[in-house]
Amino acid sequence: MRTPLAALELLQPRSLREALRMLRDDGGLVPLAGATDVYRALAAGEPPGRRFLNLWRLDALRRVGVRGERLSIGALATYAALLRSPTVRRRLPMLAAACASVGSLQIRNRGTIGGNVAAAPAAGDTHPVLAAAGADVVLRSAGGERRVPIRAFLGGERGAGRRPDELIVALEVPRVEGAQWFRKVGRTLALAAVRSDAPRLAFAGVASTVRCTEGAAAALAAGALDDAVRALELEIEPRDDDLASARYQRAVAENLLRRFWYDTAPRSAS
Repeated sequence: MRTPLAALELLQPRSLREALRMLRDDGGLVPLAGATDVYRALAAGEPPGRRFLNLWRLDALRRVGVRGERLSIGALATYAALLRSPTVRRRLPMLAAACASVGSLQIRNRGTIGGNVAAAPAAGDTHPVLAAAGADVVLRSAGGERRVPIRAFLGGERGAGRRPDELIVALEVPRVEGAQWFRKVGRTLALAAVRSDAPRLAFAGVASTVRCTEGAAAALAAGALDDAVRALELEIEPRDDDLASARYQRAVAENLLRRFWYDTAPRSAS
């Protein structure tokens, strides 16, 4: 049953400062930007709240640029904007690849990276990329700012989540050294990886949250691909769902690992 819109309230802050003040002084507000998840919940009759804070007009949160050695991505940057960004394509091409894999043009134009991180779905399109890149979530309240590693934020570690008076304002990504790689299979299963002396692997769709498979990465660092596949089997926790069986998910994850290692292998000069 659809949610009656007359029962909802939408607040329209004119600046980030005003938005943070509203969150501090008026409890129970649900931040709203691209609204792709909220619209789905409203259509199902399961609204996440009754009073919403519209952030869509806060252009200060759309900026993408480099600060020092870190790539700074505003929380309201859309998938489409990130896909077009020369800075993202140069510094973090696996993020551009992840944005291109988002299912429809409408979602790419409205969905935001901050909203994707805030919703924290088990198979968020950007999550494995941000985890493999070692990104930080930048949270701001009327009282100040703090940074939380993306892995702690998505993993639900104590104190790492967004407080009711905070907004995600940006994602910050250090310089990534090594060959970047991203592949998505179906609607949920994906691997973002970096090939370097210390490889990084981050899977989506094989556990309740993004899974960084450190044992498999250590085996790859030693050049032992078969050992990496065996380690991967112990580090992921796929479950049967409406889209695929756990057995299928495990097989796809192993194939993605092998494909990453083959695709990024150094090519000898002929």
